[in-house]
Amino acid sequence: MYESTERHSGGKFTQHFCNSRRLKDMPSYDSSRGRFRLADRHVAVLAHLLDKETPPAELAHSLTELQQIGLVGPQGELSPLLRELLTVLARPVVVVQAETMGLHGSLSHGIVVGRDAVFSHDGWPGEEESEYVPIEPQTLVWEMARKVKLRRREADLENGDGVSEIRTTMGTLDAVLSVLGEASDDITARQAALRALGEVKDDLREPELSAFADLVLSLDSTWRMTAAWAGQPGVDSVRSIAVWDCGSYGYWLRAEPPEPVQEGQVTADSTLRLVRSSAGEIWDRLADLLPDKEDFADESA
Repeated sequence: MYESTERHSGGKFTQHFCNSRRLKDMPSYDSSRGRFRLADRHVAVLAHLLDKETPPAELAHSLTELQQIGLVGPQGELSPLLRELLTVLARPVVVVQAETMGLHGSLSHGIVVGRDAVFSHDGWPGEEESEYVPIEPQTLVWEMARKVKLRRREADLENGDGVSEIRTTMGTLDAVLSVLGEASDDITARQAALRALGEVKDDLREPELSAFADLVLSLDSTWRMTAAWAGQPGVDSVRSIAVWDCGSYGYWLRAEPPEPVQEGQVTADSTLRLVRSSAGEIWDRLADLLPDKEDFADESA
């Protein structure tokens, strides 16, 4: 989808980002804190074993790794240490996913809410494994905010010439991104961005035009947070928001394309609308992603 072109490098977004992965030799766990470092392939092995299935041949090495650290026995027995984690993963009530794009490319983080426990997991640049850690349910919104580095700060209102909303197109964003990789410094990058904006057929005018260029140049990261659950019949069970973290220019909610965005839904002609927001407003929106009791198909959930 188009938003995957929001890529960050050296304080500016370019069309290239790091895809390299430094694979760790082994999964690991810390019994004192009930935390685990597992790759998706390890989780897949555990899912097969939990269902009393033999993992396929392509997961044989991953199975061996789990056996070597004692999380799986020689006959496929699952360690009691995994009981709480696997119960949550097998029967989730709410699944929260955070997709972030920053200096090191894209990362995926998440939270899985079970009936009796909650596990948070974080990715790390260049590593295959994510760390799964149990958290208290009361800290759920705090954990969501931590995953996207949400923090209270006063944005410089002079930045952006007081602009509070920008409406353009995804094609215009791509036009700006396409020229930034050749810039040698921030000054030439801004000149290139403004030149690219002047060449596209767009209704963007000053002061929004310059503000848009400055937002793209100041991007620390972009992120999307999604919450999903089994809802009432006929009721949408997915909620999502997308945000640009623009450093001293503050937070900007990506109001359009509206979330959740489906694969293939966004084109170059799709409207891109950014609305200046605050950390407090975004905190409230994160909390609103989570379902209330009446949102569940089974109200006993």
